[in-house]
Amino acid sequence: MTSDPRISLEHWRSLLAVVDAGGYAQAAAMLHKSQSAVTYAVQKMESLLGVKIFEVIGRKAHLTSTGEVLYRRAKALLDEASALEGAAATLAAGWEAELRLSVEIIFPTWLLLQSFARFAEERPQTRLELYESVLSGTDEALLQRKVDLAICSQVPPGFTGDPLMRLRFIAAAHPGHALHQLGRELTLHDLRKHRHLIIRDTGSQRRSGSWLGAEQSWTVSQKATSIHSAVMGLGFAWFPEETVRDELERGQLKPLPLREGGERFADLYLVFADRDYAGPGALRLAAIIREHVTEQCRKLES
Repeated sequence: MTSDPRISLEHWRSLLAVVDAGGYAQAAAMLHKSQSAVTYAVQKMESLLGVKIFEVIGRKAHLTSTGEVLYRRAKALLDEASALEGAAATLAAGWEAELRLSVEIIFPTWLLLQSFARFAEERPQTRLELYESVLSGTDEALLQRKVDLAICSQVPPGFTGDPLMRLRFIAAAHPGHALHQLGRELTLHDLRKHRHLIIRDTGSQRRSGSWLGAEQSWTVSQKATSIHSAVMGLGFAWFPEETVRDELERGQLKPLPLREGGERFADLYLVFADRDYAGPGALRLAAIIREHVTEQCRKLES
């Protein structure tokens, strides 16, 4: 049988506060405690565990190598405790009052809104908050527990995801664009001489820029802006085929005749921030999204 822990969550919280705030005095202010209480909590931990957590270098306390390990584990422990309390509150309340989703903007908007509409028919009182994200922005929303569900093109480490659908991307530009006037197969060297339209990464790292090394590029925040720019003949981009189907049918956009690389594919995954603690609302919305995606993919295949 596992023995009872000797260190309380409050003690671990004091350790995290000292590190995150940058000192005992700052930690005391953060926790609304006296500095002596915070100092005593850390000293008691060192005594009970028989380790040295901090060492003084100059005038500042720094984590020892042991302290660094304890800090990381303590952070995970408190995050888990917080998630457990949140799950208990959700279960006690029944259906969630609000659901938050982060969805890569390459996911068909109309398909997402159809899923929302179906969910609203069943649970009209549940609020939905949507974050339309790009690349690492979706990962960060999951890692920071800002959302309950995510639809992303890659599953972040530490999470599991269900395959949802595969999207086909095509390189396209307005029929009057200079690239279409060359009258031959195009190479990447041809593309580098023209403006590449890019959608900005919504993550804090902001991975952006033209992977082609194009001489010109415009970085925008919305897929609608990118599409309108291309329709106006202002540049080219790789678009999810489903997103620009109407523009292609109306002749406002035309696939570029690339010798190679004219199409790409991206897999999308449905990911829970924490499947074990997912409430009935999150589970139901995920099921509806799967149903609508499966139905749409079946129509496209037939």
